[in-house]
Amino acid sequence: MEYQPYPDVVWEPNEALTSKSEMQRFIHVSKVADYDDLLAKSDADPEWFWQSAINFLDIQFYKSYDTLRDQTKGIEWTQWCLGGQTNLILNCLDKHKGTEVWNKTFIHHETEAGVKSSLSYAELDAKVCQLTEGLRSLGLTKGDAVGLYMPMIPEVAIAFLAIIKMGGVVIPLFSGFGPEPIAVRLNDGQAKAVITVDGTSRRSNIINLKETIDEAKTNIPSMEHVIVFNHMGLELETKPGDVDWIELTRGMSNISETEIMQAEAPLMLAYTSGTTGMPKGTVHTHASFMIKAMFDMQVLSELTEQDRLLWMSDMGWLVGALQIMGVSFTGATLVMAEGAPNYPEPARIWRLIDDYKVSWLGFAPTIARIFMNQPSEQLNQYDFSSLKVVLTTGEPWNPDAWLWFFDKICANKVPILNLTGGTEIGCGILGTTVLRPLKPCCFNTAIPGMGADIVDDSGNTMVDGKVGELALRNHSMGLTRGLWNNPEKYLDSYWRTVPNVWVHGDWAVKDEMGMWYVLGRSDDTLKISGKRTGPAEIEGPLLATGKITEAAVIGVPDKVGGSAVVCVCVPKDGIIDNESLKQELINHVVDEMGKSYKPRQVVLVEDLPKTRTMKIMRRVVKALLLGDEPGDLSSMVNPESIPYLKRQQLLQS
Repeated sequence: MEYQPYPDVVWEPNEALTSKSEMQRFIHVSKVADYDDLLAKSDADPEWFWQSAINFLDIQFYKSYDTLRDQTKGIEWTQWCLGGQTNLILNCLDKHKGTEVWNKTFIHHETEAGVKSSLSYAELDAKVCQLTEGLRSLGLTKGDAVGLYMPMIPEVAIAFLAIIKMGGVVIPLFSGFGPEPIAVRLNDGQAKAVITVDGTSRRSNIINLKETIDEAKTNIPSMEHVIVFNHMGLELETKPGDVDWIELTRGMSNISETEIMQAEAPLMLAYTSGTTGMPKGTVHTHASFMIKAMFDMQVLSELTEQDRLLWMSDMGWLVGALQIMGVSFTGATLVMAEGAPNYPEPARIWRLIDDYKVSWLGFAPTIARIFMNQPSEQLNQYDFSSLKVVLTTGEPWNPDAWLWFFDKICANKVPILNLTGGTEIGCGILGTTVLRPLKPCCFNTAIPGMGADIVDDSGNTMVDGKVGELALRNHSMGLTRGLWNNPEKYLDSYWRTVPNVWVHGDWAVKDEMGMWYVLGRSDDTLKISGKRTGPAEIEGPLLATGKITEAAVIGVPDKVGGSAVVCVCVPKDGIIDNESLKQELINHVVDEMGKSYKPRQVVLVEDLPKTRTMKIMRRVVKALLLGDEPGDLSSMVNPESIPYLKRQQLLQS
């Protein structure tokens, strides 16, 4: 499998950014010659690197660790900072007391209806302390798991931090989940409580989250308490175990001791959906998750105390935890908006950037492709000059969307810091530094200390230009500590493809300039006429026609070639000549890829099934079109896309 990247460098490091760069400061403090020297030394000596990161980030411990890295149980079960005692809250709230950060704004928030609010760090801490004491008054204590089923409102940050402050284990839940996926996750984690709201607004529809929890609770034997924050003023039926947030915190002290935790104590169980069956419960710990994620956010991705961060997401994805932790750790300001980036106004996210002077923006390539359809005047009325960097993650970029975003939003000046990793990684494997140039769609560096590589089936390093599996040769500090209650699945999923190498499940390639590209999940691979092909290779030409906004390419059984290409596409608004469009798309694939890749069929749809991280669920598309069971759908953000796909009939081979 080969991949031809966009040939030209379109952004070069500039003095205004690099002179203030956190990465440049890290290089100086770490006493290495330059970025290339840092990358080489960090991969060769990861203990040196992680100690340097701890020092630079000024990680606070109640008791210093005895052993930085312990691999006596094997690389798969590496432990970090053994003997150390800390708490995420010590580093994200407690350390700011008595500093200038304490009275600055922690969060600016807008509801979907446009109601605005804000909290200072001091106000945030007082509310976190009151909820912490409230949770303790219910008998909850160190090590207890607590679910978090809330929309993106200030109280979700308060609840996240309070659970951790009392020594609990957070189980973040997607606010769009139904009862079954909630019960599966909270049962697996043996949660004693869940924190939720009465309801939330989604595109002006009121969704009653409390009713969903009530239904789920009947199947969760360990559940003792449901703490409810009244967000929408809904009338609720009180059930046994229900606790009103306001009543729980009324009269509670705004001073509360932070629980002292072992560095390797679980902080969070974050679930990722598998292709079938039980979702995977990744385990993140107090010290390691913080150190890895904050290196990636603060140092690599340049998040500082002066920044205002906007990253529209959901608490059920790792991004929810990353933005709350990242902002509070650095002393920055969080801009949070409940709801969607394009509702109730089509250009809502652009208006938020302008109104709040956002400097650090998190974004998904899928969202960019959606916004490319908008009239230019919806962009032109807003000012994006406050932006310093944009971090993007999720689906792979295609050059047209990347260049559009770089031109229209970044004014061809602001670097797009592409990052890929995942819930299991604790943040990134590949990323982007402002110290290196950029090509469209690229990751211009492997993240230091990871030993990132591209390998074949035997674990040999692929030559530049050849596609292989993205892998890690080092155990990164941020990696999940197994999978909750399922060590064999952990080993099977990541470590047994190539012994002593973490195989991540993504296709990747590196060009002659050392720039990396991720081409999609390796389990989405197509084998056409005996050649392995990633979906992105065919989706690129489809998107390049300018006639569609999204595409999912799948391989289906074929009597002659083994597999045939089927393209499932979302046309741009206003394009209605379906048969003509289908033929144009087929012809363009043939022109760009050759006759071997001629699509057997093009299916036009209004939407493609996506996860809450905005990744297209190609396995679901394939299963539905073939009439098979689609497997675990709990992470899907748009279930309304399913019925139409079920009705489509594929041409027989």
